[in-house]
Amino acid sequence: MTPYQSDDFDDESWLAQEGLEPLGDEHFMRQALQLARTASEQDEVPVGAIVVLGNKIIAGAYNQREQLADPTAHAEMIAITQAASHLNSWRLLDCTLYVTLEPCPMCAGAILQSRIPRVVFGAVDPKAGAVVSLYQILSDSRLNHRCETLGNVLAPECGRVLTEFFDRKRKLGKK
Repeated sequence: MTPYQSDDFDDESWLAQEGLEPLGDEHFMRQALQLARTASEQDEVPVGAIVVLGNKIIAGAYNQREQLADPTAHAEMIAITQAASHLNSWRLLDCTLYVTLEPCPMCAGAILQSRIPRVVFGAVDPKAGAVVSLYQILSDSRLNHRCETLGNVLAPECGRVLTEFFDRKRKLGKK
C-alpha cells in the first residue's frame, strides 16, 4: 500500500458529506509534485506520478532509477504497476494518471498497454517527451488505444522542481 492509499478514507464520500466540489486536476498534480520533491531529496530526478480512480488516489510513485539501479524505474512505470496490483487487473480503465513531466516513449507505451484513458502532465519534456514534444504516441491513430491528455497543469511548479535539481547537480559537478 502506498502512502496515499487508504481503504478507510473515500475522498468522494467525504467531499459530498462536506458539501464540497470534486477534487480537480491541480489538486492531484500537487500530490504528484510532493512525490517529485521526495525524489529530489533522495537524489533522484524529481518526477512524481499518481493514479486516480474516481477521486481516490490508488497509487503514487517517484523516479527510483538510482535507488533500484533500474532504467525502467520511472515514476509512471512504478505507479502503473502499483495501480494494477491495487485493482488486480492490468486494465486501468476509468483511471487518470497525473505526472509532473511529460511521459517518455517507454512510459507512453506502458500507458497505452494499461489502457489508461486520461493522462494529465505538468512540464513538457522537449528532449524526451512522447505526448506532445517529440512524439504523439498517446494520440497516434495507428495504435489500438489512445487516451485523452491535458498538459501544462502547474507547469511552472513542475518545471521549477526539475530546474532546481539540475542546477544543484551542475554546481556539484555531477551528471
